[in-house]
Amino acid sequence: MGRDITERIKLPRTRKTSAAMTIPTVEEVGALLQTSEGWFTAYVAVCFIGGLRRGEASALQVADVNFLRKELRVERQVQWTDDGEMEIRGPKYASLRTVYIPNQLVTMLSGHIRLYRPGDDPQRWLFPGTMNPELPVHSATVGRAWRTLRGKVDIEHRLHDARHFYASGLIAAGCDVVTVQRALGHSSAAQTLSTYSHLWPDASDRTRKAAGDLLDWALGSAADALRTETAKTPVD
Repeated sequence: MGRDITERIKLPRTRKTSAAMTIPTVEEVGALLQTSEGWFTAYVAVCFIGGLRRGEASALQVADVNFLRKELRVERQVQWTDDGEMEIRGPKYASLRTVYIPNQLVTMLSGHIRLYRPGDDPQRWLFPGTMNPELPVHSATVGRAWRTLRGKVDIEHRLHDARHFYASGLIAAGCDVVTVQRALGHSSAAQTLSTYSHLWPDASDRTRKAAGDLLDWALGSAADALRTETAKTPVD
């Protein structure tokens, strides 16, 4: 061909990840946890406070919770085939990982097991199916529970947005990209950056913080000097 017939064709614009992403607020997550009832409260907690995908949360076993070390082990996930069959597989990509969980979540999971999953079998499902406890909870059951809870709190977030909330919290706390990558179970740090780079502070943010720290230091020193001078002034 004498010329490239595609050279004048413009590709459709793709929406930036940062524009498409919605992150629940801490107030919304607090409302979700306070409004949720029964077994679903712990399920919501491991998604929002542990960053687990829905399939990973559904495939948790009691033995995956290490209460002494305050760890949650992600070793499998629930997936559904095209013909509607449930499959238990290894976690997505390189997502086999250990999630370090806070004391509050440890307490919540302990209470969940005491109330809803008593027994001696460490391989019992943390969130079993309602019709068949020998299987993990069905995706449709989780979906219905989430839609009901979402309606009560009056939000539009997807359950997957729990991972965005978790990631944003780690970044806001100063975690580096490799730490966030491992916590989320991403296949590479590049994937984490491509998804969440807009949440990390840039040079302008660091400059503002440094300047603010200088101002606080200067004003603090001035205040200390003023207090010292006042203390030296004789009282009539």
